[in-house]
Amino acid sequence: MTGLALHGDLIMGDTPLIRDLALDMPAGHWSCLLGPSGIGKSSIARLIAGLPGPQRLEGVLHTSDGQPLQGRVALMAQGGQLLPWADLVANVTIGARLRGARPDIPRARELLAQVGLYGLEQRRPTALSGGQQQRVALARVLIEDAPVVVLDEPFSALDTATRLAMQDLAARLLAGRTVILITHDPLEALRLADQAWLLGPDGAARLALPEGATPRDFRAPDLLVAQAALLACLQGHEPCNA
Repeated sequence: MTGLALHGDLIMGDTPLIRDLALDMPAGHWSCLLGPSGIGKSSIARLIAGLPGPQRLEGVLHTSDGQPLQGRVALMAQGGQLLPWADLVANVTIGARLRGARPDIPRARELLAQVGLYGLEQRRPTALSGGQQQRVALARVLIEDAPVVVLDEPFSALDTATRLAMQDLAARLLAGRTVILITHDPLEALRLADQAWLLGPDGAARLALPEGATPRDFRAPDLLVAQAALLACLQGHEPCNA
């Protein structure tokens, strides 16, 4: 398993986004990043995934095993980035095809069924709703055997009931992986995270989380109390206590 440590200043072009960023993301756990739009959450996702762009880190990004991250990260980016000309099975298995490996077609079909798209395997993404497209992108990440998984707003287009079901599915299938979850949804962070931070221009504030194993029961009283406290924090009504 591979843990990550990211320390330094996050820069976009010539503009500082976050100073004195300090994120320690243990191996085999879910780490969640919250914060306002434009603060740099997706830029952190791109840094971890090794994607080119105007973002850069003036600092260090370490792995706990000392090995490079290249080839060991699966990213579900915002927007899904599905291939419009390919059917759903081809979209889910595109990673294997790009690597020149044999795609696992039965596994792809199984995952499409698990995300609620059974019987739609031969459709193109343009024939799906936004929420259905997002579930295809989720299946594409779940099929990868990467030790580090970055999920950038993976459930944002889903209705509440489907979102909870997909959170549970992802938690089960990604158990033991190092997962970085980026979200604007306080309940999502509180259900899934082993550790969570609120990002701001001056760094990352560690957030208090309810006790208990993830995914936490959305009906649990302590989770509802924590959600109310986090919402108050995000609105500036109360301090964000670790």
